[in-house]
Amino acid sequence: MSSAALTFPSSFTFGVATSAYQVEGGIENDWAEWERLGKLKEPHARCGIAVDHWRRYAEDYALAKAVGATAFRLSLEWARIEPERGRFDGAVLEGYRERLLKLRAMGLRPVVTLHHFTHPTWFHASTPWHLPESLEAFRQYVRRCAPLLEGLDALVISFNEPMVLLLGGYLQGLMPPGIADGAKTMAALGNMVRAHVIAREELGQHLGRVELGISQNMLAFAPDRWWHPLDRSLVRLAAPAYNHAFHEALSSGHLRVFMPGVASTDVRIEGARDSVEFVGVNYYTRAHLRFMPRPPFIDFKYRDPDGRGLTDIGWEQRPEGFLQLLQEVKRYGKPVWVTENGIDDRKGTVRPEYLHAHLRQVLAAREAGVDVQGYLYWSLLDNFEWLEGWGPRFGLYHVDFDTLERRPTPACDYFRAVATGRVLVSPGSGTAQPSAAR
Repeated sequence: MSSAALTFPSSFTFGVATSAYQVEGGIENDWAEWERLGKLKEPHARCGIAVDHWRRYAEDYALAKAVGATAFRLSLEWARIEPERGRFDGAVLEGYRERLLKLRAMGLRPVVTLHHFTHPTWFHASTPWHLPESLEAFRQYVRRCAPLLEGLDALVISFNEPMVLLLGGYLQGLMPPGIADGAKTMAALGNMVRAHVIAREELGQHLGRVELGISQNMLAFAPDRWWHPLDRSLVRLAAPAYNHAFHEALSSGHLRVFMPGVASTDVRIEGARDSVEFVGVNYYTRAHLRFMPRPPFIDFKYRDPDGRGLTDIGWEQRPEGFLQLLQEVKRYGKPVWVTENGIDDRKGTVRPEYLHAHLRQVLAAREAGVDVQGYLYWSLLDNFEWLEGWGPRFGLYHVDFDTLERRPTPACDYFRAVATGRVLVSPGSGTAQPSAAR
C-alpha cells in the first residue's frame, strides 16, 4: 500500500466499545439468572459487580480519551430501566442521561446500543421474542429511552449481534432463554427485525432523523474439508444466512434464511426496507464448517492453517476475512462502521500486531470503495465475557479483577499513535507517542 493509502482521513472515527452487563455491575437480568443455574463454562462464575463501570464511568471515559478515542460505545440496560414490566426507574434513566451528557462534554461521541443480549427477568416468561407481545414490550422500552439521546448526535444500534442471540439462545439453547426450536428461532428473528422498525419509529418521533443501524457479528467461513461437497455446501448456506440475513432484511425488506433441516424463513417485513443509515460490522475470526449426520448438522471448528497462532480464546487470526466481509457489505450502499473488532490476548503482547493487521484491512476496504467511517475496538476494558466468564481479556486496559485497578497494555500506546497520528504505523516503529493513559 502507498503512504497515502496508509492514512486515515480526518473524518474517520476511532473509538472503543463496551456493553452494560459486561462492565457496569449490579444488574439483575436473564444473564444473572443463567449464571445461578450454573450454565457458564465455569459454573460458579458470576458477573456481580463486573468492573464497576456504573460508578467509575468518568474515570473510564478519561481512559478512552487518553488513547485518542473520539467515540465511546455503550449499551442501555433494559433490566435496569424496566426491572418490572411497566415500571420504569426514573433514577436509572436520569443516570444514563447523565452518563451520555458526560461523554459529549468530554468530546466522545456516544454510540448507543439499545439491546445488547440481555433482558429483564420478566421478559422471556411474559413477552418472549417468538411471540408478537414482544413488540409492544420493546416499543415501550425504546419510547422511554428516546429522550435520553436528545441533542447528542448519537450513533444508535438497535440490536447487537442478533444472529448470535438467536442461534445461541433459540436454536442451540446455550444462552438465555435456553430454547432449542427452529420454528421459534425464525419467529423470533422476524420479530427482532420488526422491533428494529419499531425502534426507528419511536426514535424518529422523538428525535427526528437518527443514525440507526444494527451491529452484526460476521464470520469468514471456510469448509473444514475443502474437498468435501457437504462441507462446501454448508459454507454456501451459512454465509448468507448468518452474515447477511438481518442486513438484507433491513435493506430490501425481505427476510430470508434457508438452512434445510435446521431453520428457514421467507417473509417480507413491513417498514424494514431501507431502514438503516449505516451498516455495523463486528469481526473477530473465521470458522471452518464440517457437516455432521445429525442435528444441527453443522460443527464449527477454528483452525490455524496459516500458522499465526490461535487467540487465547481459541479463534483463528484471519485479518483477510475482515477485508472480505467489509467488501461484502458494500452492496447495501450505506456507510459502514466497525462496531467491534478485538482479540483475547491474556499476556497483552499480541494486540498491537493484531490491531495493525486489522486496521490495514480497513484501509484496504476504503481503498476498494467501501465507505468505512469508523472503527471501535472491543473493548476498552477487560470485562465479563458471557459464557466464558472471567478468563478472556479483550481490553486495551488490563483490569485486576480483585482490585478493579485499570492498567494500560502495550496496545494503548499503539492505538493512540494511530488514532491521533492518522497514519497506520507499524508496532514498535518508534513513531508511537508516550501514552497519556499512564
